[in-house]
Amino acid sequence: MLKIEDKIFTNIYGNNSPNLESAIRRGNWDNTKTLIHKGRDWIIEEMKASGLRGRGGAGFPTGLKWSFMPKEVKDRPHYLVVNADESEPGTCKDREILRNEPHQFIEGCLLASYAMNAHACYVYVRGEYVKERYSLQNAINEAYNTGLVGKNACQSGWDFDIYVHHGAGAYICGEETALLESLEGKKGMPRLKPPFPANCGLYGCPTTVNNVESIAVAPEILRRGAGWFSSLGKPNNTGTKLFCISGHVNTPCNVEEEMGITLRELLEKHAGGVRGGWDNLLAVIPGGSSVPCLPSDQCQNLSMDFDTLKELQSGLGTAAVIVMDKSTDIVRAIARLSYFYKHESCGQCTPCREGTGWMWRVMDRLAKGNASVDEIDTLLQVTKQVEGHTICALGDAAAWPIQGLIRHFRHEIEDRLVQRVFDVN
Repeated sequence: MLKIEDKIFTNIYGNNSPNLESAIRRGNWDNTKTLIHKGRDWIIEEMKASGLRGRGGAGFPTGLKWSFMPKEVKDRPHYLVVNADESEPGTCKDREILRNEPHQFIEGCLLASYAMNAHACYVYVRGEYVKERYSLQNAINEAYNTGLVGKNACQSGWDFDIYVHHGAGAYICGEETALLESLEGKKGMPRLKPPFPANCGLYGCPTTVNNVESIAVAPEILRRGAGWFSSLGKPNNTGTKLFCISGHVNTPCNVEEEMGITLRELLEKHAGGVRGGWDNLLAVIPGGSSVPCLPSDQCQNLSMDFDTLKELQSGLGTAAVIVMDKSTDIVRAIARLSYFYKHESCGQCTPCREGTGWMWRVMDRLAKGNASVDEIDTLLQVTKQVEGHTICALGDAAAWPIQGLIRHFRHEIEDRLVQRVFDVN
């Protein structure tokens, strides 16, 4: 269990004010000028050594991603874009950072931008996050008024501006290149890669897109040292992580814990345990709605980290843990997720445009029992044709929950279809 002194987000529950005065008391903006003066190479090497993997879902090494930016600024400016379009069902961590820890996040934006030679940062906030946008903008105004950002930020000699862009609530804009398209005033549709954003991103300029949590932990890593952060968690899965726990638990919550904590400890120590007791657990979606569910028999000693969950053909994703007890109609639950992805597809790629609607219609009939058993295999085959055949990962996100359902709960579907035939006859 994470020690109190190792926590990065000390105001995640909003027990204290998010304003600048309170943030400074919590340790934000402490010696930021000195960190900047240690140089870009030092910052990037520390981030690499920390082992931090992106907290937006993919788990790509953050320091390595920063290093992809060109070393020198030539005819095109560099940009940092922060993805605050938190639209993954079950995920609600970044909103708490924007509400209650905005200064920690803004300081992270400054340090990351400096490391990548970017004088400007754009924060793309989810359309439904109105209160969060106000909280962030108030903190940015405070930072400008006290010289922490703007001209000669923190008296470091570095000029830095930060802008907030409010989206319109489209899930697809959580994909980094669709987000860039939206920022440019175009329809949010993913771009073909290459070129990658580090070479041709916002306005055709070198750009890095990072998640809110990835940026917000950077100041503490740099202040306390990469060795401290890498000592937490597990090898290749280091540090702390914000977990969003929802569903059939007694006290749903957001909590910061060490990477690699077991699911049972996470639920019982922070979320009051599974409703009706651990034996009442049916399944868990461990990383937001886009990752395959896991049955209860795989959850007993489940380590919550990227690599363990990948081995089980699921994923940590955003660490949004959705708990389902034995009262859950899991076929209907996955059918509801299928509708979500069908609704949110941008329609650019044929496998996704046609496949998500087809998969939802079959899932809806399976949930109602109005299908034949052989359609289960047909559905699984179609998910394989959608997965990996689209520009972005939305096709994968639509396919994986269905694959997880068939992999672990095929008997639930078959029993329903057999019972339907029995009732009709």
